Amino acid sequence: MMSFRLVPLAALLCCICGADGGKVLVLPVEGSHWVNMKILIEELSSRGHNITVIRPQNSFIFGEETDHYQLINLKSVAGFGDEYFTRFASQWLQLRRGWSSSFFEKLKAFSKGSMEFMTMIGNAHQTVIECVQEIFEDDKLMKLLQEANYDVVLTDPCFGGGVLLAHRLGLPLVFNVRWTIMEDGHHTVAPSPLSYVPVAGSELTDKMTFWERVKNALFALMVLGNRLNIKQHYYEPFVHRYFGPDVHYDDLVQAADIWLMRTDFTFEFPRPTMPNVVYMGGFQCKPSKPLPQHLEDFVQSSAEHGVIIMTLGTLVGTLPDDVVEHVAAAFAQLPQKVIWRHTGKRPSTLGNNTLLLDWLPQNDLLGHPKTRLFVAHGGTNGVQEAIYHGVPIVGLPLMFDQDDNLFRIRVRGAAKVMDIGTLTMENFLDALREVLHEPSYRKNMQELSRLHRDQPMKPLDRAMFWIEFVMRHKGAAHLKTKSYKMSWIQYHSIDVIALLLVLVIMMSLTFLLTVKWLWSKVFGGKKQKTD
Repeated sequence: MMSFRLVPLAALLCCICGADGGKVLVLPVEGSHWVNMKILIEELSSRGHNITVIRPQNSFIFGEETDHYQLINLKSVAGFGDEYFTRFASQWLQLRRGWSSSFFEKLKAFSKGSMEFMTMIGNAHQTVIECVQEIFEDDKLMKLLQEANYDVVLTDPCFGGGVLLAHRLGLPLVFNVRWTIMEDGHHTVAPSPLSYVPVAGSELTDKMTFWERVKNALFALMVLGNRLNIKQHYYEPFVHRYFGPDVHYDDLVQAADIWLMRTDFTFEFPRPTMPNVVYMGGFQCKPSKPLPQHLEDFVQSSAEHGVIIMTLGTLVGTLPDDVVEHVAAAFAQLPQKVIWRHTGKRPSTLGNNTLLLDWLPQNDLLGHPKTRLFVAHGGTNGVQEAIYHGVPIVGLPLMFDQDDNLFRIRVRGAAKVMDIGTLTMENFLDALREVLHEPSYRKNMQELSRLHRDQPMKPLDRAMFWIEFVMRHKGAAHLKTKSYKMSWIQYHSIDVIALLLVLVIMMSLTFLLTVKWLWSKVFGGKKQKTD
């Protein structure tokens, strides 16, 4: 089937020289996940490592082979593609707007949205399974992958393709992770007591009242149900088919050598962690570079008022037309200049102070001394860059983890969060003015920036060290707990507690029976003599 396409690949793999570095096989996740994975790939390449990236056709991962990595294209399975993400974002945006109506309408919209969201997520997982199945069923490709003698698999466990391939090839596994399927990565790998570790999406802190702990437990059950549904429907049958009935998907995930977490404790609430969890929050952040001249001229024209940056990330280039009109009208009321990444039609309310761009250099603009405010959707990459540069946020969360990300910045006093379903020109303008003119927002974000930067090693260098550590030592078994091999009863010591309870009960009964027997002997005998 694919043999005629594997000739160039065979030549490519044979000419790879491993003398100067290791060989890294990458199975990435698309969208914004690819943006940060690409940073790790390019840094590994600059250190002399040979990188191979596997992707399906019609992938959102643009570009052909570069100096940084080689590509293996899967021709038989379509990837997500730009159109898929655009359609997904548009559908979810419409569903989200329905949440802001009356209670019953909100409940109805939320139920419908949850079902459609799980359907869309399920379709994505099915696509991943089909990609991995194509790899497994192609004997020539598998032989080439095995003969290439890779040192490590680098993947994002948001989807399970890389996990399955690493196990099939018997290779050490490193995660570039924030999420596993349907839950925060921490909840998969580390102890997560619900009493003070909030479940992602619950919008709770590590200081919870009784009823907040009840809410946290309910969220945990909901997340568990969704994760089990995805796992049992898509991954467990595949694992049992290729690895045997005694192997389980969760075992393969928790057997990963290193978890490179795309977060840190300036953003995360304090919580338990594990020896093989390495924090690299903000690894993609870097000092700003000079802007292109036309942008620099526009920024400088703002004088003492400064500029506002607005972008909604990789997937969303525009908003519904009525929301766009409100946003543009609010910007037009401000003395600041605005640089807005917007790919839709030009709003009629656009002011002369606003520049529309199809793409903008986000990191360089956030690091510019004239930047006063960041209007953002709350994606992990953008939030981390805002923290790094100390720029306060007005948040417009749209999907996925964005509400949770912005909540964490809001409770630290560095962001104002808006609901897109109730956004008007007036309340959006009020939010902009509040963050612009209330000094505490900038002060709090700059304090987070100082905390984030004050560490002995750059996050990207830390990530590189641990990837190379795994290459040098063929894994990191000494850092992995074996708890995932324990049953739920063993993990929580239910069997030990049950044994101790039985012993206590038996000892108590023995004591009571002994006392009763002695009582009957002593006082029972005296009673007979008296009679």
